[in-house]
Amino acid sequence: MKKLFSLAVIALVLALGDKLAAREPKSEVKLDEKVPNFTLKDFTGKEHSLYDYLKHKGIVVMFIATQCPISNAYNERIVKLYKDYTPKGIAVLGINSNKQESIEEIAAHSKKHGFEFPVLKDWNNVIADKFDAMVTPEIYLIDSTGVLRYHGRIDDSRNPGKVTQNDLRDVLDAYLAGQPLPKKETKAFGCTIKRVSQS
Repeated sequence: MKKLFSLAVIALVLALGDKLAAREPKSEVKLDEKVPNFTLKDFTGKEHSLYDYLKHKGIVVMFIATQCPISNAYNERIVKLYKDYTPKGIAVLGINSNKQESIEEIAAHSKKHGFEFPVLKDWNNVIADKFDAMVTPEIYLIDSTGVLRYHGRIDDSRNPGKVTQNDLRDVLDAYLAGQPLPKKETKAFGCTIKRVSQS
């Protein structure tokens, strides 16, 4: 009986170990480290490589969605960020990693909301996995050398009227002024990225 109990405990520990190992972050992207290059296509079929944008002062990578109500609550704010910071040398790249959102849907959504920046399709959530991006919207600021400087949210409320902290704007303003960033990481919130099924 004791032997059977011991075997059962060992089996349980091994199973839990496998489960915990499977849940370890897959992120290849870490704060204050260089982000690996990647290439994705936009909804027109044009390829965009992250490193092609290093000629800018910085790159804001946004994981966004077409169907998520929280991501959609930020559409106008995203457009305003693009218009305010593009002239200052900041590039904006949108990434859609949701398995159920088609190229056609992304194209229609971008046009409807006036997105003038590229929105790239991340098939099989490969890039979302590399970034360990979990929700939409989720933001990454990469500097002109390819180093990740900020990760997190745009601001602290999906309701524009209740925003008290403009995290991304504060970070961008400090970054462009060559000052220490007020924060390097905040907790992103939104709809979970709908990943492909994994066996």
